[in-house]
Amino acid sequence: MSADEVNRALKRSGDGIDMECPVTVVSRELVYQGAIFSVEDMRLALHLHHGGQTVIRRQVMRHAPCVVMLVHDLERDLYLIEREYRVGSDMFAYGLPAGLIDDGEDVEQAALRELVEETGVQPAGGDDITFDHVGEFYSSEGMTDELAHIMVIHLGAWQSVERHFDADEHVESAWITWERLRKTRITASNSMIAIQHEQIRRMQGNTRP
Repeated sequence: MSADEVNRALKRSGDGIDMECPVTVVSRELVYQGAIFSVEDMRLALHLHHGGQTVIRRQVMRHAPCVVMLVHDLERDLYLIEREYRVGSDMFAYGLPAGLIDDGEDVEQAALRELVEETGVQPAGGDDITFDHVGEFYSSEGMTDELAHIMVIHLGAWQSVERHFDADEHVESAWITWERLRKTRITASNSMIAIQHEQIRRMQGNTRP
């Protein structure tokens, strides 16, 4: 089935909204500005197939793009895991190194900076790194524009350096086996996307990237 056939099938179940026509922003109001994100209250016009429009109201959390990385020590076949408090789940959650992309950074620069800051893991050199870019995914596209750049980083050699945490940041990190990683309860969807991507690679018999 082609993409056009899929869209025609979807259209048959619709209620008149033209989903090929861009949405028009009727109004937007900044209702909250925090240190990490802001919230906008928006009224949006959805266009109808036979003319006219219907207006809906949505709130969206504006958030800087981020990087999420599964880090693999090739020589020892170990993976880096973290634990820190996450207010959304209200628990000290297991997860993967992650962080915001600063202005002027590309995704690989941001990933390596965050890796050093949070874990003290610094690649020995450019030839010792392989980036496996998994993709770009919205964390929760119904409520936020946060775009997560997810990747697996394979390290041939690395060194331990001093970590640099933010004033209110408290993170633990450790190297664990693949088997232990797969048995660990990880609740962050972005982290699971990276892990499942690596699972496919390993199932295909690729011990090295």
